Amino acid sequence: MRRFLTIGDVEAAVAGGSVFAAGGGGWADHGRMLGTAAVNTGRPELVTMDEIPDDAIIATAAAIGAPAGTTEWEMWGIDYVKAVQLLQEALGKPIYGLIIGQNGMSSTLNAWLPSAILGVKVVDAVGDIRAHPTGDMGSIGLANSPEATIQVAVGGNRSKNQYIELVTRGATAKVSPILRTASDMSGGFIASCRNPVSAAYVRKNAALGGISMALALGERILAAKPKGGSAVIDAICDETGGSIIARGTVAKKDVRYTNEAFDIGTIQVGTGAAARVIHVMNEYMAVTDLDGARHACFPDVITTLDTDGQPVSAGHVREGMELSVLRVPKSKIPLSSSVTDPSVYPIVEKALGMNFTDYALGREG
Repeated sequence: MRRFLTIGDVEAAVAGGSVFAAGGGGWADHGRMLGTAAVNTGRPELVTMDEIPDDAIIATAAAIGAPAGTTEWEMWGIDYVKAVQLLQEALGKPIYGLIIGQNGMSSTLNAWLPSAILGVKVVDAVGDIRAHPTGDMGSIGLANSPEATIQVAVGGNRSKNQYIELVTRGATAKVSPILRTASDMSGGFIASCRNPVSAAYVRKNAALGGISMALALGERILAAKPKGGSAVIDAICDETGGSIIARGTVAKKDVRYTNEAFDIGTIQVGTGAAARVIHVMNEYMAVTDLDGARHACFPDVITTLDTDGQPVSAGHVREGMELSVLRVPKSKIPLSSSVTDPSVYPIVEKALGMNFTDYALGREG
């Protein structure tokens, strides 16, 4: 059911989105800025897919970059709005609404400000329930399509003359790397609006209800906070169907920013037989023991929580921190067609030296 998003939804969206951020998904303060600006500027409206006609045009609001905070990025809320305006100009007509490519600390709120200012709807669907490192992984099955689509990128560090406006046309798999290069040239993080498609296509290929899931989780977190960190973690596990698969002190962190605009590396939690290694490509993509046996793997939700139950991004993890590692199995979340598209995994498998395709496609348990 459609409703207007309010100031009360902002913190819930950030809190719930931060769990689904899986170590990435932007920054909580950036999300609060986007949401607060939106509800104070206009009336962003959340609508469900059953309220949208099949021929309505829906695009994806996204942010592209490496969220570990290793670069001097700068992005303003108006950049998300400008990206939508440029896409509509290139398309030659207005769009009905926006989905998001993924949930995250700020990603969950990527469409709110364009909705408030331009009147487009915030559509309750996502390209992926959890955050992921590449645009193709949230492209709702378009990664291997030969059809040309429009992708726009806007933003950059103005003080360093890195502001960019980019409008591209082409097959998604060929154009997405161009936008990631633009992100790197802009300072490491850039707003995007991309891949306009029909509502009928979104209904068939997206993870429906993804924003409502983040809001509901956020409300549970906020309600549990006065009771302490253990209560928050219990609420997260209860709401998501997840469990804590590791607890311990961060023994080692080795995450580096690459020329391809990714943060890649590992984080070790604990020592000895109980140690777990989190494999990072912008987000947490897998958890193994020291012998390489897997305990979690994308598209599972993998998140680190501090002693207060607060999600900690890869960029904020420090050696000596006490962390819990949450896993929500893929069976507990709605999956988009991107997750089961084998064409999205080679770049991740090459970067991390691990196979993700078999688990994502159900070839292994």
